Amino acid sequence: MTGKVIPFNPLDKQNLGASVAEALLSKDAHPLEELTSFPGAGIYAIYYTGDHPAYGQLAELNRDGQFRLPIYVGKAVPAGARMGLTNPDKVGNVLFRRLKEHAESVRAAENLSIEDFYCRFLVVDDIWIPLGESLVISRFKPIWNSSIDGFGNHDPGKHRYTGLRPRWDFMHPGRGWSQNLRERDETVDELIRDSIQYLQNLPPCLAQKFIEAEGD
Repeated sequence: MTGKVIPFNPLDKQNLGASVAEALLSKDAHPLEELTSFPGAGIYAIYYTGDHPAYGQLAELNRDGQFRLPIYVGKAVPAGARMGLTNPDKVGNVLFRRLKEHAESVRAAENLSIEDFYCRFLVVDDIWIPLGESLVISRFKPIWNSSIDGFGNHDPGKHRYTGLRPRWDFMHPGRGWSQNLRERDETVDELIRDSIQYLQNLPPCLAQKFIEAEGD
């Protein structure tokens, strides 16, 4: 090894965020449909194991208890977090509610089954939630965070129905509000081909290790 050696700093912001990401991936995966209410905010990863033709390679990596490649990664922050007004005593069950919303979206979809979805979640102090989420997304590049986007969207409201229907809702029709948005100028078959091609370029590292000391 040549060049300057930079000592590993466990308190570096990036390494602290990495520790949050690793903690998430160390959690057991639970069926998305069977979650019961729990308090706290934090980050989560959702995994798919079904037989939709767009996600065959991904599902294979998640079957038999492997859960190696999330289909979606997200966060749930306490009310007021963006303005620095978070009161730890009033966080409530925001993480559980966000996962419940996702379960409802899956149930609404005509071509998805809730039994094929699992999740990992981690309750985190709100200061580390955005960094932990961004690191997990950067590592795995989940397809529902990128190529087939829109899974995490909410109803924009009747005065904002001029936008284009998200790719996710076009691929997985069922959420009533999405039908009010403008049609896309592409076919479902094209989306499936795009998904298959996207997943052929898997992340270079599917490991759960994020922290790497200098010289590793």
